[in-house]
Amino acid sequence: MPVAAKGLEGIIANTTRLSDVIGDKGQLIYCGYDINELAGKVSYEEIVFLLWNNRLPTRAELDDCAKTLRSERQLPDGVIDFLKSAPNDANPMDVIRTAISMLGLYDPDAIKDISAEANRKRARSITAKIGVIAAYFHRARHGKSLPPVREDLSEAAHFLYLMSGEPPQQEAADTLDVAFVLHADHGTNASTFSARVTISTLTDIYSAVTAAIGTLKGPLHGGANEGVIQMLEEIGSEDRVDAFIEEQLTQKKKIMGIGHRVYKTLDPRAPHLERMAVKLSEKLGDPKWIKMSERIAHLMKEKKNLNANVDFYSATVYYSLGIPTDLFTPIFAVARCSGWCAHILEQLEDNRLFRPLSEYTGEPVGKKVVPIDER
Repeated sequence: MPVAAKGLEGIIANTTRLSDVIGDKGQLIYCGYDINELAGKVSYEEIVFLLWNNRLPTRAELDDCAKTLRSERQLPDGVIDFLKSAPNDANPMDVIRTAISMLGLYDPDAIKDISAEANRKRARSITAKIGVIAAYFHRARHGKSLPPVREDLSEAAHFLYLMSGEPPQQEAADTLDVAFVLHADHGTNASTFSARVTISTLTDIYSAVTAAIGTLKGPLHGGANEGVIQMLEEIGSEDRVDAFIEEQLTQKKKIMGIGHRVYKTLDPRAPHLERMAVKLSEKLGDPKWIKMSERIAHLMKEKKNLNANVDFYSATVYYSLGIPTDLFTPIFAVARCSGWCAHILEQLEDNRLFRPLSEYTGEPVGKKVVPIDER
């Protein structure tokens, strides 16, 4: 007997070797590695290799992986022209979604050749280009020149370089690299599911990644970290935190960055970002944001037994790195792109078209059509 579950909650829709989210234990696993074993010990490029190959690379394999990604960074001229001409006030996620879709226009074999090797090459290309797209649009909308891509910087360092036009400090690059590691994959979340559903029709990989980006854009998914900073700015100062939280709870309003759909205990990614947020805030000499965040987290744990999630602290990290609020979700997309591509490749290995059932709740069959002049 089919089971009806809104939001597919509790329904197993696919199998995967890539990642697992164990909510009651607060555990995130990539290919057999606990996220606490990976964060701060391996680079984002190593995670890309891990997700695409089910093992960590050797030194030679890592060098080759990084070199290949860096060689794929250059955007087609038509995509660059689009980024320059897009409305300055456009949502960056809309621009990224459209630009990724445009990449498919420059791949005439996108739907003709869907062999594993061809799609792996496309996965490398999309993963290498998505950060360039995000940074280039940011500069273009402010009338700034677009720095030439480089092949001597890591994915995280290259993104920060494109944003500012200058090579970043090592600490900043290392911080963003850890954030990329933490965001690379997360089980069958909404955007990953979108990617798998889309590619299961045997469409092209660009369409699948585009679908994932559109899904991630939603405030119930990737958009939450933007809401955290907006909340902190609304509060304004640490001495106003308690009153704000009390008012929000009285009005039964959601506190952004608190709680999680899956984790019933602490989000394992949050402590890593909290430590980085504290370190960055201390170095920048403006601890206000992290102090406000920690007070909110304390109150929500005390009053509602809810923990801060990854969005709560990633917002402060990105803010401290000087990244504009409306680029928080795009950074999420840049990091998650490797995970989306890994799931797309995995789906194609043993594909089955997703075609779930729905429970009909309409009127019983048997209604008769009344002639239009008699209605």
